[in-house]
Amino acid sequence: QVQLVESGGGVVQAGGSLRLSCAASGSIVGIGVMGWYRQAPGKQRDLVASISHGGTANYADSVNGRFTISRNNANNTVYLQMNSLKVEDTAVYYCNASRLSRPYWGQGTQVTVSS
Repeated sequence: QVQLVESGGGVVQAGGSLRLSCAASGSIVGIGVMGWYRQAPGKQRDLVASISHGGTANYADSVNGRFTISRNNANNTVYLQMNSLKVEDTAVYYCNASRLSRPYWGQGTQVTVSS
């Protein structure tokens, strides 16, 4: 069992920055890829960025160049640095982790970008 807790969401003006954190606890050993997804009202949940245990990152085209995902395997935390935020980035952001081929999800944190 893995528990994921997100933090760092909030309201920010367009062009601003936020840094999201996701702390994993429970059965930590064996966690592989971790990532961030987001879901706007009435929309599907889409991948924003993912990162392997070794640090290889992938990004959605919509955030590539603006967001940076990173992880600290020592404290079991994954981060999402979001710069140059746009109104279109407004969504609930969810942390995801995979352990032994099983997915785990955080409760989500709201990110609102105002114009």
